[in-house]
Order: sequence, then C-alpha cells, then structure tokens
Amino acid sequence: MALRRACRAACGVRPFLRGLAGVGGGAGAEPAPQNAKPLVFSGIQPTGIPHLGNYLGAIESWVQLQEQYSRVLYSIVDLHSVTVPQDPSTLRRSVLTMTACLLACGIDPEKSILFQQSEVSEHAELAWILGCLTSIPRVRHLPQWKVKNQTQKNEGSVGLFTYPVLQSADILLYKSTHVPVGDDQVTHMELSQETARIFNKRYGDFFPVPKAILSATKKVKSLRDPTVKMSKSDPQKLATVNITDSPEEITIKFRKAVTDCTSAVTYDPEGRPGVSNLVSIHAAVLRLTPEEVVAQNVGLETEHYKKVVSEAVIETLSPIRDEIVRLEADPGYLRKVLDRGAEKAKELAGPVYQEVRRLVGFR
Repeated sequence: MALRRACRAACGVRPFLRGLAGVGGGAGAEPAPQNAKPLVFSGIQPTGIPHLGNYLGAIESWVQLQEQYSRVLYSIVDLHSVTVPQDPSTLRRSVLTMTACLLACGIDPEKSILFQQSEVSEHAELAWILGCLTSIPRVRHLPQWKVKNQTQKNEGSVGLFTYPVLQSADILLYKSTHVPVGDDQVTHMELSQETARIFNKRYGDFFPVPKAILSATKKVKSLRDPTVKMSKSDPQKLATVNITDSPEEITIKFRKAVTDCTSAVTYDPEGRPGVSNLVSIHAAVLRLTPEEVVAQNVGLETEHYKKVVSEAVIETLSPIRDEIVRLEADPGYLRKVLDRGAEKAKELAGPVYQEVRRLVGFR
C-alpha cells in the first residue's frame, strides 16, 4: 500500500485516452482478428536511468494504460541492449535498476506483467521465423539502422541490423493489439504491422495487426540544445534530467537551460525552442496545455520561470527518487517481481509460439 500511495502521488491520475491518438496504418489499417482480445505490449532497454523525457513521454503513459486495459505487458528488453557491447555485471545491475525505476513510477505488477525479455526464450525463437519473412532491403532502409550504424563506424553487428525484427517478435508473440511507442519508433511499428500481414497471408489469419499508440505529450528536448531530444547518452551532463536527480541537480540544470534574449514566457517551438521546451515540460508535469501554462505565467521573466519549472519537476520526481532508493535496497524483491512476471509471460507466449510452430510446419 505504501508503494501504491507513493506511485499515486508521483504519477497522478488523468483520463489517458484524451491524450492518445491511434496511428500506424491509418484509416485503412486492417482490424485485428475477430477473437483478438485487447492486449498492450511495450518494452524499455535497461541502459541507464530513465530521464524526464522517458518518464513524461512513455512511462507515465504506461502507468495510465494499466487502468485502461485488462491485459498489459511491459518488458525490460535486455536482448535488445546487447546489440551494442555491454559489461555483464553492469547489465545485471541495470536490469534491476530499471525494474526499481518502473515500479517507483507506478507500474503495478498486480495490474500488468513486468518481465525480463531474455527469460522468455520464445522472443528469440519467433524472431528467427519472422526474420525469414523479412527482406534485407526492408530493414536496411529503416532510419534507425542508418544512424546507429554510422555511430559504430559502419561496423554495426548483425543483431543491431535485425533488432527491428526482434521488436516485431516481441509484439506479435503475445498477439498484441496496441503498442505505445515514441515518434522515433513509428517506422519499426510499421514493420511489425507489415510482418503480421505477411505471416497472415502465408499461413492464415493468425496475428492481429497491432495499432500504435502515441502520447500527446510533446517530446522533451535537451536543456542545452533544444533542437534535439533529451537523451541518456548526451555527453553534456546539464542537458538531461534523470528521474533520480537530486533537487539541487534539477535546479542547476534548469537554471543553466538554454533559452534566448527575450524575457517573456511564450510558446513558439519554431521561433523560441528553448523557452518552449520549458513550457512543454511544465505543461506535462502539471497536466495542462502549453497555452494554459503560458497564461498562468504572464509577466514572468524567463530566469524566474526556470525556477518555477524546476520546482514543479522536483515536486513530481522527488517521491519517485525516494521510492527507487527504497526498492534498490531490496534486490531480492526486484528479482522476485521479474521472475513472477516471466512466468506469467511464458503462460501467454507458449501457446502462441506452439501454434506458430504448427503453422510453419515444425510440428
């Protein structure tokens, strides 16, 4: 009960569907098979502490989805994380840290299934089958591959190249009908939809064609360069607010946030990206529109407004930070949550994958 109270205080409650838009396939997207029960699936890599953008753009939405759907799965996708080199001991700790972060933000194991991807072997097995239905040119043209391969001097691994196929397997393995995704994952979502159609055309109507869900929350930008999104990997420490940052760290980061020479608080993402980023963040944590936030802060100078925003963020993140500290002190509990989640995930994945084996001729 203490955890639940902390989560409510940290995350709040609002009608989630008001802030969502179904995308990925448009008006002509095929409906799911008639017997498909609604199921939500999404995943997050255990690489670093989630930042404010992760929380506002994804995790907070995940919390609300637990109230909207009766079947919800969230996976810590460690198979995806090893597409780039990982230190084994660090990865083990990171899985538990991410578990603590998600629980502290409000993910409730009683309302959703939280599990470690690699504990359910059907993910990788289905990915092989789907990979045999996916062309190399289709994957090669995904923008994420081009960017990530360049960061590895065009020597990216086979795993990095094919991870969108594994992502499709993650989704289809549970016959997911809805997938919350960020803007930068829409193209991968489209691949999952195409893969479901290809499989169904070859083997019969089996997989629902999943629909993407996008949050209405504006993408949180870097505090040092508001033309790019906030990122875990940003080399500038002042650019990113982590959900475990202390009040002092948050205050400093917002004080140093890049704005412009105009002192008024306005919302103009194109003309004034720095101030507009602050307004977007403020609006998200207060659950207001940018226009409402601007109206509340008429006459306030930008420097003072930075303090107002930092205080609102501190109020939101402090209960989460405290809960993360408490949860990380009990790694046995975190491991138990993941193990129970994996058992439940296997119960769903097993029958689906066995039917896939039958359909493709393995049994």
